[in-house]
Amino acid sequence: MFEVAAVPDGGTDHLILAAGSGAKYVKFCVVAKLPELGVDPLFATNQNRLAYRSQLVPICEAVMLTRGKADWLAALQAARLPCGAINNLAEVFDDPQVAARDRADHWQHPVKNNLRLVASPIGLSATPVRREASGGLPPPRLGQHTDEVLPTALHYSDVPLAKLHHVNGV
Repeated sequence: MFEVAAVPDGGTDHLILAAGSGAKYVKFCVVAKLPELGVDPLFATNQNRLAYRSQLVPICEAVMLTRGKADWLAALQAARLPCGAINNLAEVFDDPQVAARDRADHWQHPVKNNLRLVASPIGLSATPVRREASGGLPPPRLGQHTDEVLPTALHYSDVPLAKLHHVNGV
């Protein structure tokens, strides 16, 4: 995983790249505009790249910071290199695949009305995952079930529970 040039709001963006084989590594070096690195004997083989990883990774990290995520992805995909975006939450919910596969759930939650969450990736026709519309429950609030679970699961008495409430502010 590599950090790429910062987004306009100053946040960070990341992508993942797999260029371990010799041919893929050389392609990456061309895309990264470092063709000399692709023929450097120090990094010529995967074994060498692993042995000299402490020298190679900082070079790759620095070059990845020179361009934004969309630019890198377009260039890497055009070179047919295995790569992918590491999406922030807004990007997850805006992804066309998330919409096409119905992988976003909307929940009524005591903390936030119409809370969007990533739905289960499992899609079973005979036994679908319960969503709010089908009687599922939204995620619990911090400490919501402490008094119910800890006395049973860990045999906590009222004194340790009171200390937990005090420390966590719950």
